[in-house]
Amino acid sequence: MELSVPLDYAGDPRQAADEVAALESAGLDAVWVAEAYGFDSPTIMGYLAARTERMRIGAAILNVYSRTPALIAQTAAGLDAVSGGRALIGLGASGPQVVEGWHGKAYDKPLGRTREAVELTRRILRREIIDHHGITDMPRPGGLGKPLKILTRPVRPEVPLYIASLGPANVRLTAEIADGWLPTLFIPEKAHQVWGTALAEGTARRDPALGPLQTVAGGVLAIGEDASALRDLACPRIALYVGGMGAPGKNFYNDLAVAYGYEKEAALIQELYLSGRKREAEAAVPDEFCELMSLCGPESYVRERVEAFREAGVTMLNVTPVGEEPAKLVETVKNWL
Repeated sequence: MELSVPLDYAGDPRQAADEVAALESAGLDAVWVAEAYGFDSPTIMGYLAARTERMRIGAAILNVYSRTPALIAQTAAGLDAVSGGRALIGLGASGPQVVEGWHGKAYDKPLGRTREAVELTRRILRREIIDHHGITDMPRPGGLGKPLKILTRPVRPEVPLYIASLGPANVRLTAEIADGWLPTLFIPEKAHQVWGTALAEGTARRDPALGPLQTVAGGVLAIGEDASALRDLACPRIALYVGGMGAPGKNFYNDLAVAYGYEKEAALIQELYLSGRKREAEAAVPDEFCELMSLCGPESYVRERVEAFREAGVTMLNVTPVGEEPAKLVETVKNWL
């Protein structure tokens, strides 16, 4: 198992990047950079490439609506070039509120767009001449374009492509075609009941040449006799996703909470969050939800949580270290892996 951290995308990106770069010497294997509708992630990933030497740098995620497949491939090739072959590219459909509200694109054909983005990115990185006609036409029929191949020579002909997915059809697709999986709000003890069938069905159609599916998941990390109280730091994120990331009936994270068995709580969290009562929504998050998707407590307990994530198929533990010595936390957990 490897160890990674998510970059805080809501704060000062230079400070966040400096903090992450300092964790490299502690043994950190990778960092994942989100985008949402704030700063773009490729700019920050390029900055991280210049500030680090060894750890891999991942996008989590580039949505498949606001960038063409060719631009996704160019970003993968560019990041891989400036980082010396350390790029990881996470892709996903994001959600209709961001795609339609921010990017002004119709939220249609999410599975088809994701499959096409993965296929074309791989072909472009192999420097194939692209003549493709599907959701995206390359070149556009009847225009002045002609089939092209990428101008520059990528550092690697294959950059690992991860997919962020939650619903059964999307998880099935991920297990079939992706190098890795980026689930959100992952509870290891409940993962199999929610995704086991979809993962098995996708794996049955998987090209053996891809190797086993890599899975990235984790949560808040704190070690100490009184660290269990820090599990509550997961509540605002859970409330945001379950309550605020989508309209009623159109929130994938709310659907996930229901699938976990928190149906009544998920409805209450959403009702409170969408009415502007965010603190009450956070308080409505079940204690068990916070505990099972975090790694906070005495050392022996945290080691048990690490093994729970490992047993659930997680190959890269993605943690948010909390406390005055994040490097020490990273070093400690890395030594367990």
